[in-house]
Amino acid sequence: MVIAACMVKSYAQPVSILKFGAIGDGKTLNTKAIQQTIDYCSKQGNSRVIIPKGSYLTGSIYLKSGVELYLSAGAVLMGSTRPTDYEKTVNYALILATNQHDISIRGEGIIDGQGRALAQKIVEMWKAGLLKENVGKTRPDEKYRPQIIDFEHCNKVTVKDITIKNSSCWLQTYDKCEGLTINHITINSTAFWNNDGIDIVDCHNARITNCDINSADDGICLKSGDQNASCDQIYIAHCRIRSSASALKFGTASTGGFQHIKVRDLYVYDTYRSAIALECVDGGFIKNIDIQHITAVNTGNGIFIRLGKRRANRPPGSIDSVLIRHVDVQIPSVKPDKGYELEGPIDTERYNVLPSSIIGLPGATPDHITLEDITLHYDGGGKKAYAYRSIDSLQAIPERPAKYPEFSMIGELPAWGLYFRHAGNIKMKNVKLICGSADYRPAIVADDMYALTSEKLTIGETDITSPMIVLKDVKKNKVAKPALPGGVVYELKIIP
Repeated sequence: MVIAACMVKSYAQPVSILKFGAIGDGKTLNTKAIQQTIDYCSKQGNSRVIIPKGSYLTGSIYLKSGVELYLSAGAVLMGSTRPTDYEKTVNYALILATNQHDISIRGEGIIDGQGRALAQKIVEMWKAGLLKENVGKTRPDEKYRPQIIDFEHCNKVTVKDITIKNSSCWLQTYDKCEGLTINHITINSTAFWNNDGIDIVDCHNARITNCDINSADDGICLKSGDQNASCDQIYIAHCRIRSSASALKFGTASTGGFQHIKVRDLYVYDTYRSAIALECVDGGFIKNIDIQHITAVNTGNGIFIRLGKRRANRPPGSIDSVLIRHVDVQIPSVKPDKGYELEGPIDTERYNVLPSSIIGLPGATPDHITLEDITLHYDGGGKKAYAYRSIDSLQAIPERPAKYPEFSMIGELPAWGLYFRHAGNIKMKNVKLICGSADYRPAIVADDMYALTSEKLTIGETDITSPMIVLKDVKKNKVAKPALPGGVVYELKIIP
């Protein structure tokens, strides 16, 4: 018989930053004291840096191999509000690490980037002409705004239990890290623009679990910036997400790929854009994706899958083998993040509430997509007088292959429930579409597809004008007659 022993990581004697002169008054800059403590502990090997109770102001610090940064209960690590106190590897950040191993940040304390005040100082520098680049002439480029955590090419990384808040840009980025664990952290990332909650870039073997995220930009965002790399073997589960962009997003950066990714048990609320967004627009690939048990309330869109082409020098990429199962989304007719400090932008193009959609390009089609046990609740009420797309002129709907991908990128769509365009094989099983009040559009429109299959399709009671389903240029159609309660007459319109 083999008895498995529980391995507990052993540390050398923990060292408090007070030993090297740190002062927790919230005013004294402690960068040197904290870095000296990290350097000392790294030389000891497997050592813990203790940040005790108090508020410790600091600029950029570098976490090194074998070191755990431990924030005690009542401890606050405060980012300086002076831009000159920050350094960078790839990005400016409060806590940096490159080519390190066995590093971690844990504890019951808080990391506060003081991002609003820091960003304001950067804005002042920008207005004074000290920064030349900007985004849309409204705010400084992301490259000048420090994140809180930026780890590059690191191995065996753990971030656990802490609260992280108030970044001036993306809150945390992990780029090409191996063996990453993010567990039970609380994120409040609403201090300024571009405040993603968690960014995972071309990482392998990563787990993100039990996190509570409130972000002004994407909640959990997987990216790929290297044509020869990918996000691979990623597990995301048991997280609560609020976003003024999308809750779970793959892309927009999609130069390489995303593969072997499992997502389980997300609760999404008050989110401006999509609960689930899979976006491949830079020539990369998305494949072997398994997303299950997503509940979203008061969210602008359910599912958005987009294969686009933003780069003139690369052919379109691919999306293949995606399973999305056990999803329940409630889509209101009002702006779902209204009242939050940094809301998603008001779109200049008018449109009624938009359906979930899977949209490719002519000759570049998302393929082998399965939607199973999906319920989409809409308030309904779409009106021709507000915006209109005729089902007799589907070919006139713009492609916009190079536009930034969002569920609203095309504007008004001809369906209220599901819209498919330029797709391969899509299977629907036990899909329920519920519309609270009359909408001028059909429930489902499919345009230019290889095969559409449905089993146990339910379209909820409403007095929507027939036809209920419109198929145009669908080579193989196995759309079963949907269940239509309330005596609504079923009609399927096929346009050759």
